[in-house]
Amino acid sequence: MNKNSNTYIIIYSTVMVVVVAILLAVAALSLQKRQYQNELNEKKTNILQSLGAADQNFDELMTAYVIENGTKNETPADKVFDMMKTNKDLRDSYAAGKLYLFVAKDGRVVIPIVGAGLWGDIWGYLALEKDMNTVSGIVMAHKGETPGLGAEIATPNHQAKYKGKTIFEGNDFVGITLRKGGAQNPAHEVDAISGGTKTSNGVTNMIKDCLGAYVQVLKAQPDVVEPANPEAKTESETQKVENNE
Repeated sequence: MNKNSNTYIIIYSTVMVVVVAILLAVAALSLQKRQYQNELNEKKTNILQSLGAADQNFDELMTAYVIENGTKNETPADKVFDMMKTNKDLRDSYAAGKLYLFVAKDGRVVIPIVGAGLWGDIWGYLALEKDMNTVSGIVMAHKGETPGLGAEIATPNHQAKYKGKTIFEGNDFVGITLRKGGAQNPAHEVDAISGGTKTSNGVTNMIKDCLGAYVQVLKAQPDVVEPANPEAKTESETQKVENNE
């Protein structure tokens, strides 16, 4: 065949495209398991960072739960992560009333959060102290917020501002607001990002919408955090029995 002919060029190009496509497909499949493991490790690390426990072992420290229709079920963490593999999965779970809760051995909890920034998704994990009200820490990431502006939500300096904030005012859920011009209520507000109003509003809405879905769960904290055991009585229940006797 004449190598300078159009037929040869078309056939050669087609073969090369097919060969390259096959090689890329094989490479993608061979790396898929490793990629998934890296993503899983990143999520576990982010949860530990939100608790300020990055040096600890996730599997030894954390227990994962799925809460649906008012029922809490302890679930293997890897299975939970698989159910919330993408931001869309997490949004769909919220829409369906399925909630995920990660509980540390010391009683603190971590809640996955997802929202919308200026240019795309924002997401992360927010940790609460044992009182189910005070923020222990937060880790956030973004898809494409503007560097130096909205992208600041992913920096340690910005995330440190949430520690110690509270999400309830008395018995009412108020969330946390990023206020333009500076926080006016130190208990429930954080300084908005200068030049990043849309992203700041996105974070405010993300925290309000996601944590708002957990209000009843947080108010019933002892029933959620402690593993279900119908045969066991709590210390308070035992005390009541003893007092009645």
